[in-house]
Amino acid sequence: MGTTKRHSPRKLAKKLKRIRTDLGLSQGGIADQLGVKDRASISQFETGKIEPPLPVLLKYARLARVSTDVLIDDKLNLPK
Repeated sequence: MGTTKRHSPRKLAKKLKRIRTDLGLSQGGIADQLGVKDRASISQFETGKIEPPLPVLLKYARLARVSTDVLIDDKLNLPK
């Protein structure tokens, strides 16, 4: 059996940045809220260089008060 690359959501990075800006937080501020020790990771999440681990993605969803489906499904948008 070969390994199959998992589909990456194309809109995730923009959604994560919007959550942070809608909350009025700096990258350092959201890192604190998410429990992310390496604050440079926030920049990498927001530029799409890396995807946040699932526990961090769940914390983003809770901060934004949305389902994780909204974050990972490119067909769904964040509420206004």
